[in-house]
Amino acid sequence: MRYTLLLHYPEVDAASLGAEVIAEGQRAFSSYAETLQRAGVLIGAEVLQQSSNTTTLTMADGALHVQDGPFADTKEQLGGTFVIDVPDLDAAIDWGRQAPAIGWGAVEVRPGATYTVDGAWAPNT
Repeated sequence: MRYTLLLHYPEVDAASLGAEVIAEGQRAFSSYAETLQRAGVLIGAEVLQQSSNTTTLTMADGALHVQDGPFADTKEQLGGTFVIDVPDLDAAIDWGRQAPAIGWGAVEVRPGATYTVDGAWAPNT
């Protein structure tokens, strides 16, 4: 069975954290990823970009509402993820509006970044 480990922690900008804390975090995540890799259990990892890059979709009275930012009006909990590879945000919104969960909650569309065991990461394009 596959599981997705969704890591929740406060978003803090790099300037607030400082270079030393960022470096220690990168070492910790690299070590963790390497441990998972050596155990043969790592399928893939996705680092989400800042939530300010989010597009949130809701459906009201049969109309799709597209909102910049993670601004769901309720306190829903994250229930799962689908990772898709599409040409642009419009295509992602089209797929998001088809997600069954939009009938009872919000679908958050957020660009990701790829992190590798060697410590490099870059926004997905």
